[in-house]
Amino acid sequence: MSKLREALRDLPETVFADVLESETAYLLVVDLPGASADTTDVSFRGGRLRVEARREKDTPHEFQYAEEDRALFLDAEIPLPPDATGEEATASMDRGVLEVHLPKREATPERSIPVTEPDASA
Repeated sequence: MSKLREALRDLPETVFADVLESETAYLLVVDLPGASADTTDVSFRGGRLRVEARREKDTPHEFQYAEEDRALFLDAEIPLPPDATGEEATASMDRGVLEVHLPKREATPERSIPVTEPDASA
């Protein structure tokens, strides 16, 4: 999970993200103030999660920005642990908070692997 932690550190300073882990899944929580489900795209490919979000502005017409510190766009690719899977992944957005639920691949059950010797008659 260290690659995931490193990737989260590389997000812009204005983006806050947390990763939670259970026995069966990962939960990525990203604060995206001003973004909505309509302006956010999430995809999973090749062990990486891609998050693209656009913040909408609704500025009163009598005001203009004197200084702006929050980026309008987020375009991030986040490497995921090898046991994370995009199958049955879900994402939801509530008041600018994106939650991505990524199930873990089921571990291969423990089993004995027989060891054989070559056939001596061959």
